[in-house]
Amino acid sequence: MFPETGKPFPNTAAKLTEAQYVAAVCQALRNELGTSRNAAKQIQRWTNVTDRTARNWINGLIGPSGHHLMCLASKSEAVLGAIVSMTARPELALAADLHAVEVAIAKASGALEILKRQRSTRSG
Repeated sequence: MFPETGKPFPNTAAKLTEAQYVAAVCQALRNELGTSRNAAKQIQRWTNVTDRTARNWINGLIGPSGHHLMCLASKSEAVLGAIVSMTARPELALAADLHAVEVAIAKASGALEILKRQRSTRSG
């Protein structure tokens, strides 16, 4: 038998509560879509839920279940960001940032090529 030292294991990560989850999804939807009737309509189109359910999500009364959460995350950058934030895994957020940087570099590279072609046709 091991002697009991009385020291508990440290709580490295706080547990996410249902209220925190609902609040995070609510805030993400409000940030991206606002609180208007059109916001609820957009959520309905994305997830195939009723108007009342969409309004409940926007108002933070309830949160979407698994399937509906995935539908929202596939259409909403804000909801996807909230999910990544709630997982407390910052490396996942970095992947989205890297993708945004790659897209920006590709656009800048394309613009540079266009400018080079325009310059060569003018001087030629």
